[in-house]
Amino acid sequence: MTAPAPAPVATVSRGHPQRWLILGVICLAQLTVLLDNTILNVAIPSLTSELGAATSDIQWMINAYSLVQSGLLLTAGSAADRYGRKRMLAAGLVLFGVGSLVAGLADSTAQLIAARAGMGVGGALLMTTTLAVAMQIFAPEEQPKAIGIWAAVNSLGFAAGPLLGGFMLNHFWWGAIFLINLPVAALALVAVVILVPESKNPRGDRPDLLGALLSTTGMASLVFAIISGPEHGWTSGRVLGPAAVAVVVLAGFAHWESRIPHPMLDMHFFRDRRFTGAVAGAVLITFGMGGSLFLLTQHMQFVLGYGPLEAGLRTAPLALMIVALNFTGLAAKWSTRLGTPLSIGLGMAVMAAGLLSIATLTDHGYPGTLLGLVLIGAGAAVASPAMAHAIMSAIPPEKAGVGAGINGTVAELGQGLGVAVLGAVLNARFAAGISVAAVSLPAALAQAGSVAERARITEAFASGLESSQMVGAVAVLLGGVVAGMLLRRAERREVA
Repeated sequence: MTAPAPAPVATVSRGHPQRWLILGVICLAQLTVLLDNTILNVAIPSLTSELGAATSDIQWMINAYSLVQSGLLLTAGSAADRYGRKRMLAAGLVLFGVGSLVAGLADSTAQLIAARAGMGVGGALLMTTTLAVAMQIFAPEEQPKAIGIWAAVNSLGFAAGPLLGGFMLNHFWWGAIFLINLPVAALALVAVVILVPESKNPRGDRPDLLGALLSTTGMASLVFAIISGPEHGWTSGRVLGPAAVAVVVLAGFAHWESRIPHPMLDMHFFRDRRFTGAVAGAVLITFGMGGSLFLLTQHMQFVLGYGPLEAGLRTAPLALMIVALNFTGLAAKWSTRLGTPLSIGLGMAVMAAGLLSIATLTDHGYPGTLLGLVLIGAGAAVASPAMAHAIMSAIPPEKAGVGAGINGTVAELGQGLGVAVLGAVLNARFAAGISVAAVSLPAALAQAGSVAERARITEAFASGLESSQMVGAVAVLLGGVVAGMLLRRAERREVA
């Protein structure tokens, strides 16, 4: 009788001997995806002029990527657990590279939209496998620091995308923002093949094909409804139809997963207060931070008059603070000393204070905004990795890919809801404070008949920004309280 192959988690207790080098490799792969999430935004004027792209085309160029990626995160994580995380990581890099090549050479909007959708498939595989591999190769005591570095790379990609995009467009044509992915993806692929160990679920559960179909359809429908809401109205058929589909399909998914012997997503995870607390906190932290930073960028450009590159540079301190605290290991040390519940609660309270600073001190110049960005960065540096670690620790190691898929899904949902809800708060306050009929600040300013009217319009926008940032601050603070309480109760139950 042939002896069974050793479980891939057998080496976790002491960690892989090349774990820090491997972490660098998977972070490089992760950075490739994250840069592409934001880099396209700065190329919109070039795409409009050179490809003749209409507004709807631009929206689909952006949304095709996020819809496919968010819809496939759970399925991609499950596939990685079953077929091997190294194999899926390499497949993700190949798909992402091929999609980038097609996008860079596209000569029509249809080709570019299709290429972006293909890149979304690769992005989903990369987003899930990188975190799952990190959990497999590090010992439990080193996982918080490793996840902190992984999270810091997320922030670095978020901040560096617009800056890199602006630099590339100043020197090359728009296709270069996609072709730059090719050498990075190729280097990461070679390093993955050579260095990253294979790991997968040793039980080899049967594939849950219906669960994959339901989760992909339901999540894509939900994200589409969230994306469409701000532009088409929350009561429009374009929003209510996909939202209804999402509710029905996701309810069917939950029912199906609770009945089959080998579910893609074990619904018993949600009975774990540590898991539910971390998920609730993750949704609200990305809700407040993602939505608030989206609106702050508009404020810097439309109200304060900064260009895209200058606005990007002025928001960079947030990402730099996260990078500094996580790469030095300070955030992980503080999290270990405080414990997970207090780390998340305190970190999100500091983030809420940063959002409040932006809401109340922005009118006094950039120093107030800078203070807010530093506080948000410091809070996120502690809270975000602690929440990701709590989610991953609450799930069996053989389901690490699914855990990473859940972590990515709640982040996508939180950010999408943040942009939609806080944007709606801003727009409602803005519309109530102006005398012209317009749906955006540039449109209202174009209709203004005098300098005084322009000043009132700008003031109305700033007032709307203040209200939206305060809503974001309350959401983040509430998330910290809820997550901290649930995690504390879970710890007490484990001790008892």
